[in-house]
Amino acid sequence: MDRRTALRAAAITVLAAIGGVRVAAANPMPEIPLPPWPPVPGLPPLPEVALPPLPEVALPPLPTLPQAVPVPGLPPISLPPLVPKVPAPAGTITRLPGESNMLALTIDDGTSPEVVAAYATLCRDTGFRLTFFPNGVYRSWTDNAPLLRPMVDSGQIQLGNHTWSHPDVTAISTSAVADQITRNRDFLRNTFGVDGAPFFRPPYGRHNAATDRVAADLGYRTITLWSGTLGDSRIVTAGDVVAAAQGAFTPQAIVLGHANQRVIPQSYPQLVDLIVSRGLRTVTLADVYA
Repeated sequence: MDRRTALRAAAITVLAAIGGVRVAAANPMPEIPLPPWPPVPGLPPLPEVALPPLPEVALPPLPTLPQAVPVPGLPPISLPPLVPKVPAPAGTITRLPGESNMLALTIDDGTSPEVVAAYATLCRDTGFRLTFFPNGVYRSWTDNAPLLRPMVDSGQIQLGNHTWSHPDVTAISTSAVADQITRNRDFLRNTFGVDGAPFFRPPYGRHNAATDRVAADLGYRTITLWSGTLGDSRIVTAGDVVAAAQGAFTPQAIVLGHANQRVIPQSYPQLVDLIVSRGLRTVTLADVYA
C-alpha cells in the first residue's frame, strides 16, 4: 500500500469513527432504572467501606526524541534541535554557537514571487527550517502570505528584519534608518504576526556603530551576517549555486541566499542532497537563540 492510499484509508477510518460517535450522541439510549437487590435471608448487610486514596506515583521523564532519519522515497524531515537555546547576543553574529550539525539557511530580499513561493514549498514538502529576511516593499511577501503564514505560526519558518526597501543604511541618516526598520517591522506584524526581533540584517551587510544603535533601540540588537553564501547576489546558474553551497554548507554555518533569480529553484534537488548527505540539520535562528 503506497503512502497516499494509507493516509486515505486512515482518514476514512477516523471519519467513520467520528461519524459513529455523532450518531450515538444524537440518538442516546434511554436509561432503564434497575431495582435494588433484595436482602438475602441469614446474611447481614454489607458495611460501607472507605477506600484509602491511591498514592501518587512519580513517572520517569520522557526519553529524548531521536534525530530525524531520512526514509527512502519520503522527503527528509528536519526537526528543531534538541539543545538548550542561548541568549541572542547584542552585536554581530556570523555563525551558530557551539559544535553540532546545524545549518541556518537564510534568504534575503524577495524580488521574485516565484522564488519566494518555491522556497516556501521546499520547506513545506521537506520539513526544512529556514529564516527569511524580507524587504516588505516587494509584493512577493504579500502574494505568498497564505502559503508562508502557517509555517511562520508553527515556527518552521522565521522572519527577520532587512529594512523596507533595501538601502545601504550607512549612506542615509539615522532617522531614515529608523524609518526603514520601523516600516518593515510594521509590515511583518500586519502580514505575518511577527516582527523579526531581535534579528536585523543590514542590506549588503553594511553597518556601523550608529546604525547598530538605531536597530538596537528598535529591538533589533542582533546584527545577523553570515559565514557563507549561495553566491546569488550576482547573476548565476543553478550549477553556480550548487558549487557555492558545497563550500558554504558546513556545520554551524549561517548561509546567505536570495529569493530573486528564477534559476535558483533548479538547484533545490542538489541542495537537498547536499544537506542530507552531510548529515546537516536545518534550523531557524529562533531554534538556536532565545
